[in-house]
Amino acid sequence: MSRQAGQCYYCPAFLLITDVALMIEHISATNFTDCQRLFHGRGHAYKNLSHVNVDWLSPVILITLYQAVDEVWLLTQAKALQRLISECLSVQVQRRYEKFSPTQVLLGDSIDHTVVIENYLSYHIELGKAQNSGLFLDMSNGRTWVKEYAQDKNVLNLFAYTCAFSVAATAGGASKVVNIDLSKASLSKGRENHQLNKLAKKDGKKILFEGLDIFKSNSRIKKYGKYDLLICDPPSFQKGSVDIERDYAKIIRRIPQWMNTGAKLMLCLNSPDLDEQFLKEEVVRECPDCVFEQQLANPEVFKEVHKGKGLKVLIFSYQPDVSLSI
Repeated sequence: MSRQAGQCYYCPAFLLITDVALMIEHISATNFTDCQRLFHGRGHAYKNLSHVNVDWLSPVILITLYQAVDEVWLLTQAKALQRLISECLSVQVQRRYEKFSPTQVLLGDSIDHTVVIENYLSYHIELGKAQNSGLFLDMSNGRTWVKEYAQDKNVLNLFAYTCAFSVAATAGGASKVVNIDLSKASLSKGRENHQLNKLAKKDGKKILFEGLDIFKSNSRIKKYGKYDLLICDPPSFQKGSVDIERDYAKIIRRIPQWMNTGAKLMLCLNSPDLDEQFLKEEVVRECPDCVFEQQLANPEVFKEVHKGKGLKVLIFSYQPDVSLSI
């Protein structure tokens, strides 16, 4: 096949440049008060764009790339995104395909910290310091559910990370929240998130931060129970500490030791290789007194061509006198 100047029929970069407008056209958001995913390519719903996500972390637009792209395409995309949101002060790109996932400013100011709003609550965001910024945007519906349910509940938050669920639960009126995570640095950020929302000592409510290995700290976890709400959002795999396909059962079988009768369980699964049926079957096997109630929908922007590949958030209730059948 002949080639003409400026054309490359087999070059991925050429295909990407032609898809710039398509990507912008698929961004339907018009209200930018809250932080949010603007474009979700990783769900494979958009041709030639499965390697890119775009987030709004006011005042920063963050483009996350999972493979190398043509730099002309990238700059063209950044300019189009900047025009989309008048409040944008910085467009940055994180290159997940490179070692340490470096972040680079493409347009505007160099901003490495911001505070974002979601559902009237505020969260610290760090840019360029780690692979994750401090808040998982696909979990926004889960945080809303927790905020609405948590009134007067004793809450156990496992794999708490920066304690966004705890912020939502405390704002929703939880009587106590126990945050467990192996990373004390993440829990420190969690404290800052509570302070940011003036929740650190609200109305005498207890908010605890425990830097523990969940799988080796059963007696410590039991000490603060029993609980009315369990939130479990584990990483799919963390070298040396978590392999969720192997380890979720260890958590589920402890539910009778931790939870009050009638307690709600929010069990989350992030692995693209495990669907919701895996989690349901684990519950049936390890704690058959748990009753499946519903699966929370992900935010609409997180479109997935292949069912079960994205985030799964399942709600169960612990009913020792009720048999579970799925």
